[in-house]
Amino acid sequence: MTVIEAYLGELRARLEGPASAKRDLLREARDGLNDAADAYRDGGWSEYEAQRRAVDDFGPVQLIARDYQAELGMHSGTRTLWKLILGVPMMQLAWEFARKWTFGDWSQLATPTPGWYKYVAQFTHGSVFIVPMLGVLALLSMRWLSRRMDGTRLVRTAGVLIGEAVGLNLLSVALLVIATGFIDASRLFLSVPCGILMVLWVVLSVRLALLARRSWRSCATIVA
Repeated sequence: MTVIEAYLGELRARLEGPASAKRDLLREARDGLNDAADAYRDGGWSEYEAQRRAVDDFGPVQLIARDYQAELGMHSGTRTLWKLILGVPMMQLAWEFARKWTFGDWSQLATPTPGWYKYVAQFTHGSVFIVPMLGVLALLSMRWLSRRMDGTRLVRTAGVLIGEAVGLNLLSVALLVIATGFIDASRLFLSVPCGILMVLWVVLSVRLALLARRSWRSCATIVA
């Protein structure tokens, strides 16, 4: 194994994040190292010495990994926020559309609705608007803070903002499913389209939570 490949292997092992973004960063690093090694070879240095000097110039692997991890964390966080901003309201709109066209008015429900349930419904419906707004606020904050913070602090801050938005969405969906199931589980499946969309909504919420957890792992990797 060459000096450059050994360096890149250690760098790869230290990084956590989306595979495509990680691959792009490592490709850029390899290109830069190879160019530097070529310059040293042209200057008369041996292959081994040229690669060693290129690696030394590039920087200690732990410092480079820290910077790259911050970039991966930002990439992962931005993708999560866009899925949150677009996915949550789209699921709500799709479910309401399916409910109106395949089930009809709420007055057709076979079981009575307790008074407390309206507060759960209001919280869930409010979250559908609040969560995307938090996502937009997080994106704007990340853009503004990127000019005023180093990468490590920025990723930590982004992780907190993403966690709040995703946590609120997961809480609202969980409350709705649990409360509705407690009253009458059949309400979760008013029709086949409504049932499918409800399952997709839960899957989306869990997926967003897992992506947010990945952002937190990026923060932990940077700290480590």
